[in-house]
Amino acid sequence: MSERYTLRIAKTAEKDLLDLQAKQFKQVVSKIFSLQGNPRPQDCKALKGYEGGYRVDQGEYRILYTIDDDTHQLDVFRVGKRNDDEVYQNL
Repeated sequence: MSERYTLRIAKTAEKDLLDLQAKQFKQVVSKIFSLQGNPRPQDCKALKGYEGGYRVDQGEYRILYTIDDDTHQLDVFRVGKRNDDEVYQNL
């Protein structure tokens, strides 16, 4: 079993999460926690033009995060609706 990753959630992502409905919040947060044990699930995609950045979907929401394998650090920096390009702004 590989080492678990330390999870950090940026203020921007925290704010995004607090805007979610309770049901979506629970689903998205549980997906985020699952990344600690498996930071690169099958459905994750590398972000183009963003070194070390990945995205993973949970329902209609997209979670953007970075992985640092050297420090076993996982930083979630944005959460947003998949059909909304706003999630990619201010990267």
